[in-house]
Amino acid sequence: MSGGYYVPTTSRWPILGSLALGAMMVGTGIKLVYDTGTPFMLIGVACVIAVMGLWFRDVIHESMSGLYDAQMDRSFRWGMGWFIFSEVMFFAAFFGALFYVRTFAIPWLGGEGAKGVSALLWPDFVAQWPLLNPPDSSVAGPDSVLSPWQLPLVNTLILVTSSITLTVAHEALKLGERKTCRNWLSGTVLLGCCFIMIQGVEYYEAYNHYGITLEAGIFGATFFILTGFHGVHVIIGTLILTSMLIRIHKGHFAQDHHFGFEASCWYWHFVDVVWVGLFIFVYVF
Repeated sequence: MSGGYYVPTTSRWPILGSLALGAMMVGTGIKLVYDTGTPFMLIGVACVIAVMGLWFRDVIHESMSGLYDAQMDRSFRWGMGWFIFSEVMFFAAFFGALFYVRTFAIPWLGGEGAKGVSALLWPDFVAQWPLLNPPDSSVAGPDSVLSPWQLPLVNTLILVTSSITLTVAHEALKLGERKTCRNWLSGTVLLGCCFIMIQGVEYYEAYNHYGITLEAGIFGATFFILTGFHGVHVIIGTLILTSMLIRIHKGHFAQDHHFGFEASCWYWHFVDVVWVGLFIFVYVF
């Protein structure tokens, strides 16, 4: 302690995390450019996961040892808040790209607006969304699009329900009802797993029956970038909630001291809100 504020001991995890993340990104770059480097990328991913797990282990140990005070709690809250803000900006960039394509680029190619002269490039192009017929004939668009009122609607109901069950679990923890918290949190994890499985079925259908692939023009690219990154966040969120469930089983967290659990709730609710936006702007409109 130093003036009531916990000063952590010298840690090797920041530098190891940086090296692991760098290895992962280098491997990913080699994979994208030269179609090799997969082993290097996977080693980097494994190292990132290992460092995160060991680092979180140390943080949990410090917290359970009573080393954190109110100031440290505020630091954690600000850190999580800025992290979620960065995630908001991350998805805002992709939603912005979708908005730009649909609102500006496609109408311009169709002859509308101040840059309608772009229509001279492909005079037979029909501006519409979803874009099933890209202007360049060398790019094959999707055969058709997924109905929003089938699997996407089911997944929407699943995620909205999961937010409700997680809120009930959180309120139960604040009241000291650990069994109730554990049961509702288990339901939330189960719903997260259901979402992931249904998303996998949807991807299989999109690729094999609808012709929606990453190469299927701008529609296929934006569809998989937005839903794919969101799916990754759901997987991460499910793993986080699973770790919270394990900690609940081990007797961690108190009624008035459980920011780790609360932060996982923030993250999950954020992921749910992003999906609602995806459902509306990717599937419905």
